[in-house]
Amino acid sequence: MTADQTMYLVETDWLSERLNDQSVRILDVTGMLTSSLENLARERVYNDGHIPEAVFFDMASAKGELSDPNSKLPWTWPSAKQVEVAMSKHGVSNKTQVILYAASPRPGVDFGPMWCTRAWWVLHHFGVDCAVLNGGLEKWVAEGRPVSVEPVSPTPTKFTASGDGHEAVAGKQDVLAALDQDSVCVANALAPDIFDATSETKFGSRKGHITGSVSAPMRNLFLDDGHTFVDSKTMRRRLTDHGLKVDQPAITYCGGGIAATVDAFALKLLGNDDVRVYDASLMEWANDDDLPMTDLSTTG
Repeated sequence: MTADQTMYLVETDWLSERLNDQSVRILDVTGMLTSSLENLARERVYNDGHIPEAVFFDMASAKGELSDPNSKLPWTWPSAKQVEVAMSKHGVSNKTQVILYAASPRPGVDFGPMWCTRAWWVLHHFGVDCAVLNGGLEKWVAEGRPVSVEPVSPTPTKFTASGDGHEAVAGKQDVLAALDQDSVCVANALAPDIFDATSETKFGSRKGHITGSVSAPMRNLFLDDGHTFVDSKTMRRRLTDHGLKVDQPAITYCGGGIAATVDAFALKLLGNDDVRVYDASLMEWANDDDLPMTDLSTTG
C-alpha cells in the first residue's frame, strides 16, 4: 500500500512529515473495553503516550462519539448531526484531513485496526477526508518516532456532513435479499472458530454464522506484527482464497459491526465501491430464530 492509494491508508513516514501541519487532525481511536463496554483507553493508553498532536476520540464505548445513543445495540450508525457535532468539537472542518490510528493494548483482546476502520467507515461516508495510519501506534513507537503525554484540546470549528451515509450500511432485510443473489457476497470477518461455532464466543442466543455467508477473517489481512496491512496483491489473494470475490458487491458482518469494517475497508482499498457493512451483525441476527444460521460444531 502507498500513501497515494486514494489516501485511505497512509504510512508512518508520511504522517511524521506532517505533524505540524495545521490542516491535519490526528485522532487516537484506541479501544480498551470493560465487560460493560466502557472504554478505558484514554486513561490507560492515550495518557501514557500518544502521537504528538493527537486528540483522543472515543469510538469504542457502547455509546461512543460515533454511535447512535438511542439504539438498543452498541456501535450503531450515527446521525449526520451527531457526526457534525463530534467533528466540530475536535477541530475538524470540511478542509481538514483526518488521520486515524489506534493501539492494541491487550493483544488478543483489543484490536486497534478495527477501531480505525470503523471510524473510517463512518467518517468517510459522511464526507470526512480521512485515512488510517498503517501499523498504528505500535509501528510508530517501534520506529523510534516521538510520543507525547500532553493532552490536546483543539479549537472547535464547523463541519458539515455530505449526507447520512446510509449507503454504507445494510440491515437484516438487505442481508436476506443478498443471500438469494449469486451476485452479492456476504462475508464474515470473525475468526474461523467463531464462524464454525467451535469457539465458545457468541453474540446472541446462537453460535455460528449466517447461512450462506463465507469466512473472511479480518486478521488474515495483516502482517505478522498484527497491525500493518499486507500489500494489495496479498490482500486480494487472501480474500479470494476464503471465497470473497473482491470485485463483486459485498456485505460484511461480524459480532457488532466493528470487525466487519476491516474487510469492508480492504475491499475499498482494492477498488470495490459496492460494499456495505451489516451494522447490527450477529448481535441482531443470532437473537432472531427466524433468521438462518449455521452451527458447524453440530453439523460437522
